[in-house]
Amino acid sequence: MATAASTSHVQALQSKHAGLEARLRDEMARPAPDAAKVQDLKKRKLRLKEEIARG
Repeated sequence: MATAASTSHVQALQSKHAGLEARLRDEMARPAPDAAKVQDLKKRKLRLKEEIARG
């Protein structure tokens, strides 16, 4: 059973993930997206997703 602390932690991770998604979407909408920035944002999102899955 998830504790309140772990639930709060997962919610914080999900919030960070959503923020990275928004930044990635903004970067991709630019006329000339910075490929290095896009790659970094995607990697950070993946790490957060993996951590969320671990709970």
